[in-house]
Amino acid sequence: MSAPRAIGWRQWRDPEVVLVCGLGSGFSPRAPGTVGSVVAVAIWWLALSSLPLPAQLVVIAIVTALGTWLTGRVQRRYGVTDPSAIVVDEFAGQWIALLAVPQNPWMVLAAFGLFRLFDIWKPWPVGMLERRIGGAFGVMVDDLAAGVMALAVLQFTLCGLQHI
Repeated sequence: MSAPRAIGWRQWRDPEVVLVCGLGSGFSPRAPGTVGSVVAVAIWWLALSSLPLPAQLVVIAIVTALGTWLTGRVQRRYGVTDPSAIVVDEFAGQWIALLAVPQNPWMVLAAFGLFRLFDIWKPWPVGMLERRIGGAFGVMVDDLAAGVMALAVLQFTLCGLQHI
């Protein structure tokens, strides 16, 4: 019997699927990446925002490494490449966008919006990375780049506003 060519809520008993699917947020039938980002923002707000910057970087590194490893395992087990249900990459990218952002609803919304914009629009280098890098790291890397772009735009804007 061959493995299914998709993943989703039917695999809810597989803890690796639940983790790479953002604690189930990737099972959303509409906009799973956006739903995954919303859950990532909620986790950041409740648990990560109070951590010092180095600790947040460690969390992002661990989620990226563990997410890449688990994504590879899920890809092989279920015969999938980059299904929309896998949103662990959105968690890592969204948390990068939120680095050094004050716990202010408007700033968090700006970080969320910028990350989603760059993740969906895929300007260079985000789109190039998505096209050129395969495998589990390929799933992660475009969202990491989108997170870095969102972080840069937001932090440059915040720095500019402080000088006005």
